[in-house]
Amino acid sequence: MTLNSENNELQKLQLLVRELTTRVYRLERAAGIESASGATQPEAPPSSPSLPPLPRLTNSPPTPPTQVRRASPVFEMPDTNLESRIGSHWLNRIGIAAVLIGVSYFLKFAFDNNWIGPAGRVTIGLLAGVAVVVWSERFRTRGYTVFSYSLKAVGVGVLYLSLWAAFHVYSLIPGGVAFIAMLIVTSATAIIAITQNAQILAVFALTGGFATPLLLSTGQNKELQLFSYIVLLDLATLALLAIKPWRRLLLLSYLGTLVLYVGWYATFYDRTQIRLTLGFATLFFAIFAVAPLVARQAENAASVAGGPPALSGTFFSERLTLLLVFINAGVYFLQVYGMYEDINRKAVAWFALGLAAVYIFLSREMRVRYPDPAAAKTLQLLHLALAIGFITIAIPIQLDAHWITIGWLVEAVVLFWIGDRIHSDFLSAFAIGAVVLGVARLLFIDNFYSTTLILNARMATHAVAIAALAVMAWHGYKRHDETGEKAAAIAVVGLNLLALIALSREVADYYAREMANVRPPLGQWNPPQWARFHRVEIVRDFTYSAVWMAYGAMLMVVGFWRRSAFVRWIALFLIAATTVKVFVYDTSQLDRQYRILSFIVLGVLLLVISFVYQQNWLKLPGSKARGESAAV
Repeated sequence: MTLNSENNELQKLQLLVRELTTRVYRLERAAGIESASGATQPEAPPSSPSLPPLPRLTNSPPTPPTQVRRASPVFEMPDTNLESRIGSHWLNRIGIAAVLIGVSYFLKFAFDNNWIGPAGRVTIGLLAGVAVVVWSERFRTRGYTVFSYSLKAVGVGVLYLSLWAAFHVYSLIPGGVAFIAMLIVTSATAIIAITQNAQILAVFALTGGFATPLLLSTGQNKELQLFSYIVLLDLATLALLAIKPWRRLLLLSYLGTLVLYVGWYATFYDRTQIRLTLGFATLFFAIFAVAPLVARQAENAASVAGGPPALSGTFFSERLTLLLVFINAGVYFLQVYGMYEDINRKAVAWFALGLAAVYIFLSREMRVRYPDPAAAKTLQLLHLALAIGFITIAIPIQLDAHWITIGWLVEAVVLFWIGDRIHSDFLSAFAIGAVVLGVARLLFIDNFYSTTLILNARMATHAVAIAALAVMAWHGYKRHDETGEKAAAIAVVGLNLLALIALSREVADYYAREMANVRPPLGQWNPPQWARFHRVEIVRDFTYSAVWMAYGAMLMVVGFWRRSAFVRWIALFLIAATTVKVFVYDTSQLDRQYRILSFIVLGVLLLVISFVYQQNWLKLPGSKARGESAAV
């Protein structure tokens, strides 16, 4: 390659760069954007007749400046920098609070010094509030939306404070007029929020709506008026959520409702108002129970139009929806329980069962009607879990003693059956929880006393628990996976332990009654009577060994019959424990005849089991066939 050709290539590159720079400059000038470098228009590329014309970058001709639209105002983008967020959002909100506090102090200062008459002060406040709201629109049209919403918050706050002063401080207007005026402010703010698609303004409107009863409170009990207003406010929120995907308003509305309800309840409630209060509590519960079905789903999961970054995203709103469903159920049940516990405790159980039925229905509706399939599945399971929880709560409220245990165990069996029919691991998990609750109560809480052997309430309760564990084992084996097999194995071990405990308790109670009949009076020495007492103790200890050996033999038979190595291992473990007891305890404690009988029975049992294994009826690997000799 010659020097002349290298120079030609360099000139081509220079011309290409100049042409690109010229095009960028023209586009920036047409859009009204100043160049970052502040450079003037570059000089036109020098003519080079000797060079061929440069090819264009695209097939289409360059856009003339007259065809380029003027750029729209630059709207505020979400701030990702911490310093920017502090400056544009946090300081903004602190500024709003500072202005409102300053206005409050100014009003008080004006009151103390009597600068302006009461009517004039209120009029100035109202005009200033309206002026700030109108002035904020100037900033919104120029793209400063966050600052515009902040000014609206200041203006709306000044309007509420002015109306509060007109009613409470100066008594210029009656309560009804002040209420209607505040309702107009709330409605106007909500309308602006809808028309401007601004969720933050809806938050202002809702906050002002719930603050109105507090601002106009006279300390009198006006339950009907207060709760009717809250119902209308909640229904308005629900209607707003039907047209706008602002699910966070649900939590704000619920918190406002809860604060006003609890405040009134702590101050004014008595039993004479139970029907009206319970009716409103039920109405509040119903509104927020159906809210997830009514609220609109956001089209864009990443952001919600009109709101600042802190309020963007549906992930957080879905979590709020789940939290609201859970809190709404719990708070309503506690309300009913608090009102009816001293009046009719059994009625609370029926309320719990009624709530369970409601949440079963809502669970189905969530699956059918909720727009987001993934969230619908979560909400369905949450409603189903609440239904099961209320059934579990209703059982100890309605029943007593061991009937609570039986109720939980029967609930577990039903859940296992339903879970198997609809193939729901979720229900199976709750069934396992109900089994654990029932077995734990049976072992550690229920205190049985029965004079009947075997056929008594304790054995019946143990039988129900064993049946529930058997259903759990059956369900686990049907899954044909590792988790199901582990659960089934635990259930099999548990039901055998329960059976042994039940039989051992029967032995203990039977001989406790016998020993009570022959026990000498306390402090009295009666050798013949003490001898009879000791003999009953010996018979009891031998009976333990006999029962355990018999149960182990029964398990071994079942293991051979069902060809279950797991059951056989349980039998071998139990027989081993019984062998240790016979050799360690029975040898030193039992009388000669019982000692002899224990060893003979144990020896015969071990020989029979050994013979069965030697016959290799199950064709176990590594075992010798019948007739073969084994080295000893």
